[in-house]
Amino acid sequence: MENKTEGELYIVATPIGNLEDITLRAIRILKEVDLIAAEDTRQTLKLLNHLEIKKTMISYHRHNEGIRTENLIKQLKDGKKIALVSDAGTPGICDPGEDIIKECIKENIKIIPIPGACAMINALVISGISTKEFTFVGFLPLNKKNRREKLEEIKKANKTVILYEAPHKLKNTLKDLSTILVDREIVLVRELTKIHEETIRGTASKLQDNVEDIKGEIVLIIEGAKTKEIEQLDKMTLDEHYAFYEKQGIEKKEIIKRIAKDRNVSKNEIYIKFI
Repeated sequence: MENKTEGELYIVATPIGNLEDITLRAIRILKEVDLIAAEDTRQTLKLLNHLEIKKTMISYHRHNEGIRTENLIKQLKDGKKIALVSDAGTPGICDPGEDIIKECIKENIKIIPIPGACAMINALVISGISTKEFTFVGFLPLNKKNRREKLEEIKKANKTVILYEAPHKLKNTLKDLSTILVDREIVLVRELTKIHEETIRGTASKLQDNVEDIKGEIVLIIEGAKTKEIEQLDKMTLDEHYAFYEKQGIEKKEIIKRIAKDRNVSKNEIYIKFI
């Protein structure tokens, strides 16, 4: 009986801008695989043309992950070697990839990472903000309730926080951050590895004045809360706590919610104090 060849899934990191930022190993794998699953085949075709690689491609993006995953798993079981690539950077980091990786694990299909460019790591290392511990948040939620909860986590995080943001949403995000982060340093890195690469440093409030008509892919690196900052809130009287948020221009209803969360008590208990 003929032995069946085992399929392999390669998670291939591609350049985030400068096409020179691709590894020799990634080029070899892209040449050797049977198929490339690409977030956007048109975008990947530009890279393949640059590398003079001709290869069969299939689209694999957020809107077809369910259908495509089933099909790709079948091909992997049939012994195919498949490379997964996103438009830029490392697949699975705010890009398609998680679903098929989880399915491969269930089916005992070998997964091989091909390391390379990753925007958040490169932005972090040039930020000057602590790299000892960090939290990657990705994009902030659009849902108001979920967004408030995530912002609250960022406010209390005592480690560096990394965010991705789209240019048209940046001003609102900085406005939200300025209400919760008083003197916290933020580094805005945009268009990494491209012609217009830029790094802007300052507080959320100061950055708001420097982002008119800003374009490109954006990473925000946020300094973690200092222990002293957290301790100060714990030591405040209720009136001082209220005044702390009031100075930031936050409305009464929201202030009461925040105080209740900070002190781990019900909103009604705080509301009664400030009727």
